[in-house]
Amino acid sequence: MTRRSLGKPAPARRGPTPRGISSQPAGLATAEGAALTGAEPEEEEDLSAPVPPERLAHVRERIRAIPDFPKPGILFRDITPLLADPKAFHMVIDALVERFIGHTVDAIVAIDSRGFIFGAPLASRLNTAFVPARKPGKLPADTLKVEYGLEYGRASLEMHKDALAPGSNVIVIDDLLATGGTAAAAGELVLALGARVLAYTFIIELDALAGRSKLEPVPVVSLIHY
Repeated sequence: MTRRSLGKPAPARRGPTPRGISSQPAGLATAEGAALTGAEPEEEEDLSAPVPPERLAHVRERIRAIPDFPKPGILFRDITPLLADPKAFHMVIDALVERFIGHTVDAIVAIDSRGFIFGAPLASRLNTAFVPARKPGKLPADTLKVEYGLEYGRASLEMHKDALAPGSNVIVIDDLLATGGTAAAAGELVLALGARVLAYTFIIELDALAGRSKLEPVPVVSLIHY
């Protein structure tokens, strides 16, 4: 069975995870919910609006800086302490879920490989499909490939040709936004399949590298900025 035969996804699950923080009743953030309650519908949210830093202070504390890795002169942002902390991990997923409540999301396209860590639980919470964008040779069926440039050469990503239905609304997710080349390549794959990128989503953004300039005007959602 392919994605094309699955039909439209169910609405996002608004109930909290065991350590979650979202308890907003279903429908209150939508025009339909406003009609039922007699309230005025809210204006459409700016998906790129920053998350207040104090809300994610605990998450930031769980990201450590490793100098000179993977080569001299690089300051590596290590997320393994975050992954080892259930509270911090749930805070990350909850912050992402709340950003997309009320939006139609047909699939999460997660970038190989750390994007999978966050993309799978996000897809589960949003009740939508999970689609991997993988390095070459990792997917078994017919694929599309996009090549992109790196400082030291070229790389590529692949997706199954039947992974997305035309017209689908897609969130592209990875752990970190640096120069933006990898995320832009994933977006090209989404567009090649006739789908639409609703937003690019990251846990960490390195502002000095200006990666979002390659992705805009599509909204860019980043939780932690350095």
